[in-house]
Amino acid sequence: MSTDTPIADRLEIADLFTRLARLLDERRWEDTGTVFTDDVTVHSPRAGELHGIGEVVGYLRRAEVEGGRTQHVTTDLLVDLDGDRASASANSLVHFYRDGRAPHLASGLRLAGTAVRTPAGRRLREHRITPTWSREA
Repeated sequence: MSTDTPIADRLEIADLFTRLARLLDERRWEDTGTVFTDDVTVHSPRAGELHGIGEVVGYLRRAEVEGGRTQHVTTDLLVDLDGDRASASANSLVHFYRDGRAPHLASGLRLAGTAVRTPAGRRLREHRITPTWSREA
């Protein structure tokens, strides 16, 4: 095994978190399969427990707010590699706003999950969202 493999795995997992933030901000629900496995389980404070990519996409579509936008900033990624599986966690700041206006709500989240190697690359098989704080403007 190349010594570069752990670095490449960590970068690929970091990209998962970035792709997730971008698809949420840009509402590109059709790209959800580039982040999650088909059999993903998502634990969300707003949605409860979602099973499978179809349930996740369905929830995301239903949760859209007309004119509402988000900006996710993910940081402090920590990855624990274990072969084809990895535990990963990060902090996320989410700003809720309307075009051309300052955010009306901001929140801090802890993200955690399991990333697995698939034929298409690393994907999140489990994803947990835990709110840590919230502030209205």
